Amino acid sequence: MNGLCFLDSLAGIAPSDWDALVPDGNPFVSHAFLSGLESTGCLREEYGWRPRHLALFQDGQLLAAAPTYLKGNSHGEFVFDWGWAAAWERAGGDYYPKLLVASPYSPVPGPRLLVREGDEAPALRRRLAEALVDEADRLGLSSVHANFLADADLDAFDARWLVRADYQFHWHNRGYTDFDDFLAALTGKKRKNIRQERAHAHAAGLTLEMRGGDELSDAEWRQIHALYELTFDMKGNHPALTARFFRHLGHALGPNVQVAMARDGDDIVAMALFVRSRDVLYGRYWGASVEVSGLHFELCYYRGIDYAIREGIARFEPGAQGEHKLARGFLPSITHSRHYIAHDGFRRAVADALVQETAHREAYRDELMTHSPYADR
Repeated sequence: MNGLCFLDSLAGIAPSDWDALVPDGNPFVSHAFLSGLESTGCLREEYGWRPRHLALFQDGQLLAAAPTYLKGNSHGEFVFDWGWAAAWERAGGDYYPKLLVASPYSPVPGPRLLVREGDEAPALRRRLAEALVDEADRLGLSSVHANFLADADLDAFDARWLVRADYQFHWHNRGYTDFDDFLAALTGKKRKNIRQERAHAHAAGLTLEMRGGDELSDAEWRQIHALYELTFDMKGNHPALTARFFRHLGHALGPNVQVAMARDGDDIVAMALFVRSRDVLYGRYWGASVEVSGLHFELCYYRGIDYAIREGIARFEPGAQGEHKLARGFLPSITHSRHYIAHDGFRRAVADALVQETAHREAYRDELMTHSPYADR
């Protein structure tokens, strides 16, 4: 096999060949994660997901790739373009399907244009970005979107791609020796509030623990998934990830999946699921069948910080959105996306809107930083 092609599945690519292109061990673009979504029923056309992965081969060797999907809607992306879609369709156009380069259901910054590191890496990334534009134009699509890009990806996108940025709240390890050392870096008020929240969670009479994915039984994974489903249902959202996918993650990623749990006897009544790379801990899914003061913060944030300090992990990204994270030690960090709009006039209109959006978001970040919880702000 030679040259560029688009694939409707990762099943035909060896995991070792794909993962050799992931420079930082980011689990959300790993073969295990992406192929697991495909094989366990999480990506379906009725959900708006159709795999169309871009791959570049030379003499049968995989040189570069991008996890790519034909999207029939904008669900599960977390870079919101619903307004763009509505405007284009009011004008009589078909916004969907569009091409998306992303990790499905995962607002996690990381590599999207996958190449082996080396002198040829920038040129290979540019070739992938060019191929995405060519494919959209060939198919007559409205647009291509590349979400939550790593810094190394950004130079691959030329002036035809619109620049968009947003902010998430990330925790950075400043070489803390333990959780109390982290608390000592905060203002007195924030330190007191966190101690009170942890005390409430611990006083509820539940057993709190954190365990690796390879330590959990299938029965425990079923309980964990049921809590995920329950919480999504209570919020009126569709729980797209299946129980089979949760078990797959535990088996495929092993200790790189961590689950913070609260038990009432043998029953798991609350959980927060984490995934890690070498240097980053990612908070992903929360679920609970009980309401206990401070329990969400304990499992989703404080157990993660504890784990990151203990393991020497540099950064903890607990997920998208949530200003309440600021008071708990998470500071606003920029995220990047790029967008190719095929129609020149529509592209100019979106570009104008992004100028205003960027100014608003920069002002928003500046305002957030005036409320930093750290004593040395």
